[in-house]
Amino acid sequence: MKNIYLYKFNNFLKNIYIAEDENKITNIFFYKPHNLNNFIFKETSILKQANLQLIKYFNKELKNFNLPLNPQVSKISKLVLKQLIKIPYGKTKSYLDIAMMINRPTYSRAIGMICSKNPIPIFIPCHRVIKTNGTIGGFMGNSFKTNIKLKNFFLNIKK
Repeated sequence: MKNIYLYKFNNFLKNIYIAEDENKITNIFFYKPHNLNNFIFKETSILKQANLQLIKYFNKELKNFNLPLNPQVSKISKLVLKQLIKIPYGKTKSYLDIAMMINRPTYSRAIGMICSKNPIPIFIPCHRVIKTNGTIGGFMGNSFKTNIKLKNFFLNIKK
């Protein structure tokens, strides 16, 4: 059995749980994960570094993360997530832009679904993807109203 480490960091967003497996970040949770039996609670050096970079990002001292990431997603999702990482700080792209970047112009809705299931939000900036008409779109699947506020917050960090 692999050791997947999880640590809870307290910050102004309340609690953020960051998980790592084999020294690579695999997840960020904005809530307590449902099955804690899958994790070992331990503050590893990579988790500490991830938290430090988040703090600097929220304090506008860091624009680009430098962390080893390993999202556990499908091949097409990895392709999309790699494109999201390329979106510069303070910029946005549309779901259609991302679809065009991966040479799949009809995948706009699929891009939206992939973004909503991004296991490493913030580090993989799915919040920088908006609708073609310039409206914000969704964020992280579940609680739409709360998550739209969170997406707006992340989009406005640069200001």
